[in-house]
Amino acid sequence: MQIIYPYEKLPAPGTTFRVVEGVHWLRMPLPFALDHINLWLLEDGEAYTVVDTGIALDAVKDAWKSALAGRQLVRQIVTHFHPDHLGLAAWLEAETGAPLWMTQGEYLTAHVIAASVHPFGVAAMVEFFRQHGLEEPALAAMEKRGNAYRRGVPAIPEKFQRIMEGEMIRIGRHDWRVIIGYGHAPEHASFYCDALHVLIAGDMLLPRISTNVSAYAAAPLLDTLDQFLNSIQQLTTLPDDTLVLPSHGRPFRGLHARVAELQAHHAARCDDLLVACVEAPRSASELLKVLFGRPIDDPHQTMFAMGEAIAHLNYLAKQGRLKRSIESGVIRYTSSN
Repeated sequence: MQIIYPYEKLPAPGTTFRVVEGVHWLRMPLPFALDHINLWLLEDGEAYTVVDTGIALDAVKDAWKSALAGRQLVRQIVTHFHPDHLGLAAWLEAETGAPLWMTQGEYLTAHVIAASVHPFGVAAMVEFFRQHGLEEPALAAMEKRGNAYRRGVPAIPEKFQRIMEGEMIRIGRHDWRVIIGYGHAPEHASFYCDALHVLIAGDMLLPRISTNVSAYAAAPLLDTLDQFLNSIQQLTTLPDDTLVLPSHGRPFRGLHARVAELQAHHAARCDDLLVACVEAPRSASELLKVLFGRPIDDPHQTMFAMGEAIAHLNYLAKQGRLKRSIESGVIRYTSSN
């Protein structure tokens, strides 16, 4: 089936919109070009469970206070460690007593990045991008920005309930199956309810933008793009008319078509890289315009762009379609076609 968007209405911050039985949509602001995140309140008896928390901003806390008026929160389930998903978990726990449920990979990653444990800190990231050709002004801007993760996630709950692949979580009248995905984050959790034909997808399946898939300093050759493509392919075992509740953008149906679009998108980006690397060896930094078609000078966007470029290059190198070499301390790639 084609991709369709059954709900035109967007909930205002601090208000909810019922999408299906027992599932309510919250939309919270973000201070980025991507200016919102979707959270999901699930009826849990007389109380509620929430999926994801929003980033640590006063405006989001105020919106939460409005949304919680007259509601009891008994559990918070977080899809992955990124600040817009985990940022207010400790605050919500302090406000409501609701404990954190999360995969172990995401919980541990949050702690090492928040604490700048090497090689998950800014220094290792800067050196990683330097090796891939990023120029000194951009590197200096990243160093000056410091540990932005800690600002978005000022505290992390001291305890968590671990969730795992295939686990069934009973929330109110419905069972939700945990589906682990890879490539965007170490152990990202999505949740599928067969009775409702609903997938809370987190960031693994977005309707109009492509999920960021990045390489990182601690695992510089990791093929995160292959992991991501395999993960979204696995989602096609779900019914095509599943209602997908994404973390960004509007809920949609047409899961299979969206997976096919994303597969085609990444295949096209890989083809562009192969063409660009025919004439001369190119670094990831030199290939940013090939992938994104525009200059990128904001440190936040540069971080994601460099990670994504290296992920695509790792994917092609692992397949033998690009050859990796080091020239003057910079990693470069040449098409082997």
